[in-house]
Amino acid sequence: MANVLNTDKQIAIIGALAEGSSIRSIERITGVHRDTIMRLGVRIGEGCANLMDGVMVGLPCTRLEVDEIWGFVGKKERNATPEDQNEGLGSVWTWCAIDADTKLVPAYKVGDRSTKAATEFMQDLAKRMHNRVQLSTDGYSSYLQAVERSFGQNVDYGRIVKVFGTMEFGERRYSSEGILSCEKFVQTGNPNFDLISTSYVERLNATTRLHMRRMTRLTLAFSKKYENFCAAVGLHFAYYNFVKKHSTLRCTPAQAAGIANVKWSVGELLEEIR
Repeated sequence: MANVLNTDKQIAIIGALAEGSSIRSIERITGVHRDTIMRLGVRIGEGCANLMDGVMVGLPCTRLEVDEIWGFVGKKERNATPEDQNEGLGSVWTWCAIDADTKLVPAYKVGDRSTKAATEFMQDLAKRMHNRVQLSTDGYSSYLQAVERSFGQNVDYGRIVKVFGTMEFGERRYSSEGILSCEKFVQTGNPNFDLISTSYVERLNATTRLHMRRMTRLTLAFSKKYENFCAAVGLHFAYYNFVKKHSTLRCTPAQAAGIANVKWSVGELLEEIR
């Protein structure tokens, strides 16, 4: 595949995938068959995941926010049989963290929404930190055990618990429930109470949905295979960290965190993973 597509064509395809274009639209624009686009995307996505795994170590993050975002592979959970679930079909959750200061995504994990998955994600996140951090999560119960097992007492951990419900205007189809109340709790250590928040990671979730067609709500562009979903997530977060300039920081998150000296192009990203 790499011998058939020239470098410029590969850059154009990967750039379009990272910006949220669908595979069929890229096929129409570039003239490259969708199967070739998919194989290239999977290979590059896996390389991006390996790149981040090797680079995101000894990070000087100070304030982390963590959340999980829902997606599905093949079919939604209510339509999946036990055999489908064994093949990776059904609901899939992407756990992610963001540094509130540099907007860097130091770690992520694709899996289910179990306490085991939460613990594995938190353990991976903890080992990438160079210093003690302030950590914020929502009220999901699995975080409590996961944080304790991963960070122990070496963390300033706070939770923000939101209560959702129907607002005065009543329910509307496809609309989310309103927030009825919001309360903060100090769980471990001595976090800055005013900075206990999940606003940045929730904004990251919105960016993820905008730039990944597989994550867009009410979409037809879902992943057909679990490995395709994982590769797309790997490409997205590598592109977000190293290539996409943050409008507030005026540089990439990797530059702000001191991991990269300059903003990478898509071509430079491809060179790094080869």
